[in-house]
Amino acid sequence: MTARAADRARYDRATAHLDAPLAIVDLEAFDANAADLVRRAGGKPVRVASKSVRCRALLERVLARDGFAGIMSFTLAESLWLARSGFEDVLLAYPSADRAAYAELAGDPKLAAAVTVMVDDVAQLDLIDASRGGGREVVRVCLELDTSLRLLGGRVRVGARRSPLHSPAQVADVARAVARRPGFDIVGIMAYEGHVAGVGDAVAGRPLRSRAIRLMQAAARRELAERRAEVVRAVRAVVPDLEFVNGGGTGSVQHTAAEDAVTEIAAGSGLYVPRLFDNYTSFSGRPSALFAQPVVRRPGVGVVTVLGGGYPASGAAGPDRSPVPYLPEGLRYDPQEGAGEVQTPLLGSPADDLLIGDKVWFRHAKAGELCERFDRLHLIEGDAVTATVPTYRGEGHTFL
Repeated sequence: MTARAADRARYDRATAHLDAPLAIVDLEAFDANAADLVRRAGGKPVRVASKSVRCRALLERVLARDGFAGIMSFTLAESLWLARSGFEDVLLAYPSADRAAYAELAGDPKLAAAVTVMVDDVAQLDLIDASRGGGREVVRVCLELDTSLRLLGGRVRVGARRSPLHSPAQVADVARAVARRPGFDIVGIMAYEGHVAGVGDAVAGRPLRSRAIRLMQAAARRELAERRAEVVRAVRAVVPDLEFVNGGGTGSVQHTAAEDAVTEIAAGSGLYVPRLFDNYTSFSGRPSALFAQPVVRRPGVGVVTVLGGGYPASGAAGPDRSPVPYLPEGLRYDPQEGAGEVQTPLLGSPADDLLIGDKVWFRHAKAGELCERFDRLHLIEGDAVTATVPTYRGEGHTFL
């Protein structure tokens, strides 16, 4: 029996009393992935990205481990909710225009002490001040650096379009503007190199493309390490007592941690290891989060139909954004239908061994988006469900 077949047998036994659709997290794999992130971080703390987890119980579990410290959140409303729930260090990774949430933040000492907001434009400070509604708490601020690699005098750009602050001088200018402004305190710098951390460099069946990606990423790491160090020096000239410099992501943990200027690493997807993180030479993890759909039809030889399953991930549309049939091994989509809204036909010889009501296990493409489809996660240890915990959705929250 292969390791995957053994996992399927365990998952089927553990959930035999549960009807699909359902979602699970294999805690042994989850914990092993967490330990690997800490190992790769080389002694620097890992700030867990909540958008990749979207389950308070699992955030608590990972933050209880040595090597993890703090949360990187994705909306201001989520940040305040987490802070009210007892999380004491929440860094909002994206600028917000949530005026009501800013009023709450500026009016509550506990929230203001726990939450740091992201800024890359003085206009964002204007919005925060206009939203205070009488609240006088000092707002903790993190400045975001654009990490994109620019070639040929800027005519070629590699990387996400995030912050407008690319040069040390630009970041320092905003730092001075924030420092002059009452009611704000600069505490950190963030720089997420998505073109390194979030792009696999070992694309199956594409050796030339993989080689090109590795060359690009090596050049990007060198350029960013030098520029990030210059940015940190420039900002420390304005704010000598910065609390943190955050960088990286699941796919670049050990590379980013090697930079002296970086004090902490961000990661989250590496806990679940969705399918988009299969194609990396820098690390390998164990899929810990899966979902199961029930077989509801047997249309013919070598074909079964499962209920639903069409859960595409965000990003540029393509086959890699779809979930992938995982267990039993050997199933594939009908190319004319793909993953369906209400039903999904699956082809392959394993279909002939599946009965009505059996479970087919899938891996989703992007980590936390699975939790937008399910209101609970069944936590598996060995061949038993040992707990069932709510996702954000299960607690009544869909922050985006």
